[in-house]
Amino acid sequence: MLDPAFVRDNLADVRRRLRDRGLNPDDELARFSDVDAKRRALIPEVERLQAQQNESGRAVAQAKREGKDPSAVFAENKARANRIAELQSELTGVEGDIEALLASIPNLPHESVPVGKSASENVEVKRWGSPRAFDFEPKQHWELGPALGILDFERAARMSGARFSVLIGAGARLARALIDFMLELHTREHGYLEIEPPFLVNGGALRGTGNLPKFEQDLFKIAGDWDLYLIPTAEVPLTNLHREEDLDGAALPLHYTAYTPCFRSEAGSYGADVRGLIRQHQFDKVELVKITRADQSYAEHEHLTRHAETVLERLDLPYRRMLLCTGDMGFSSAKTYDLEVWLPGQNAYREISSCSNCEDFQARRARIRYREPAAAPAAGDKKPAKAGKMRFAHTLNGSGLAVGRTWIAIVENYQQADGSVVVPEPLRKYMGCDRITAR
Repeated sequence: MLDPAFVRDNLADVRRRLRDRGLNPDDELARFSDVDAKRRALIPEVERLQAQQNESGRAVAQAKREGKDPSAVFAENKARANRIAELQSELTGVEGDIEALLASIPNLPHESVPVGKSASENVEVKRWGSPRAFDFEPKQHWELGPALGILDFERAARMSGARFSVLIGAGARLARALIDFMLELHTREHGYLEIEPPFLVNGGALRGTGNLPKFEQDLFKIAGDWDLYLIPTAEVPLTNLHREEDLDGAALPLHYTAYTPCFRSEAGSYGADVRGLIRQHQFDKVELVKITRADQSYAEHEHLTRHAETVLERLDLPYRRMLLCTGDMGFSSAKTYDLEVWLPGQNAYREISSCSNCEDFQARRARIRYREPAAAPAAGDKKPAKAGKMRFAHTLNGSGLAVGRTWIAIVENYQQADGSVVVPEPLRKYMGCDRITAR
């Protein structure tokens, strides 16, 4: 959620940056200005009446000391208290209106984000590795997997419908090997703390990350009286680990990683990527999340992106890093890099990770704050250092990586002319073999 004070003081800038995202925010910002003006009128009126109420207490005491009847003052107090209660109720409603209005407005793009309308205007930042030259026509994973007996869409469709899959034998083992490999890399070399979070979260957690209220159609909600949803990504529980907490700024940044299944309805995506594992209702992912101070977040964004890239490099999978333009960014993001892996079967680069800095957008919604470290006292100053200010934290997230899409990349990039798939060297200790052949 945007800072209401920033929006109030920088309406023209906010309007411009939202237009850069392809939005027309005039109605929302006009509504915000009206409601915010009402709030600013109510606050001093409530404070004025509260001051009078406090003063009247002294008047009652004075009347009693002088032997006078204080009943008139009591009557005024009662009427004033009723009016204060009415105004406070109105103020609470107005503040709720402001919060609901801001909850529908996306984050503002960072100044380094290129202005553009669609993915065609994203900017390639780097490219790593060279696509393999095949001496045969490479196949796509939805051909290779079933032929090897490691991937089955038909049986999944009979039990669950479209956009589900069954991994079998070496196919399931390859997914598990990728999860183990990624978690060990991120915990042992990159310094992340592994978490096993709940796979069900309440609406408050999803509002904290920006999935609710705007994107409820993309979620699977549990039936009945439960306020619980299947997680669309581990970003949600990992970011909400410190929901409504005040953190020590000196202890930041915090680094978390988790493997979870993820569940998405993919509303609005029907007709896109209907074949294969690219866009499933259920998929596995290893997630990376950082909670940082404001002065750390952009350096940590680069580190997080490099950690995701390292997975691809260790597996020798060609990829490119793309800086998303304003029109292609996610709702909560201020800046996003997409990593796109080369898929020879599709003769194209496809997204395998999005690494985003949300600045304080999510932390403001989830009430995650930190106290800035106290400034060191000047030389010779005997006074204790003053405690730093409270600020909203910055949150970052990225896939490290999406397991299913990494599975695809390995099967397609390491396919052989005889239909087998060579297992990348870093995964062989987990797989117990160096090649996947037909069952």
